Amino acid sequence: MAGSHLFSFGLSLSFLIISLFLSLALSLETPQNPTSRKLLGTTSPATVAQYLVPHNKIRAQMGLTPLQWDSKLANVAKWWANQRRGDCALIHSTNNYGENIFWGAGKNWQPADAVTAWFAERAYYNYQTNSCQSNEDCTHYTQLVWRQTSRIGCAKVICESGDTFITCNYDPHGNVLGQKPY
Repeated sequence: MAGSHLFSFGLSLSFLIISLFLSLALSLETPQNPTSRKLLGTTSPATVAQYLVPHNKIRAQMGLTPLQWDSKLANVAKWWANQRRGDCALIHSTNNYGENIFWGAGKNWQPADAVTAWFAERAYYNYQTNSCQSNEDCTHYTQLVWRQTSRIGCAKVICESGDTFITCNYDPHGNVLGQKPY
């Protein structure tokens, strides 16, 4: 009888330890684990459309295939946006995807505003030389219209300052040295 209780106690203790370990592992938020359980979930169809419609409108004008929403990319974007919540700094993450980032003063900025800003960099891109105008950035534009890119995932946060941070991840990534976007 004592052996049976000892076995039950040991089994219960084992389940408790395993449960605690799994709980801890699933709650970690590290760059190596950007899709932790805390961040998993679905993005509403309306939110997805706020990102896809302006991206795909521009891509259609350029004769490029439309992008598809990717939940994994969106979770990576959510993780990075949450990292920027405290400072809203325009700092790129170190993932293996293409990435566009946007900052706007105040909380009323929408995904289409970010896409419009990235597309406006077209004015600084020279297709013939495949380069940006001196002292100007055009790499958000070239990522937006990168022909081989097929999937996107994005996120937006209102930072502690009250400003807006938006990020989009692209796969496959663009801006490959020596290659033109289209």
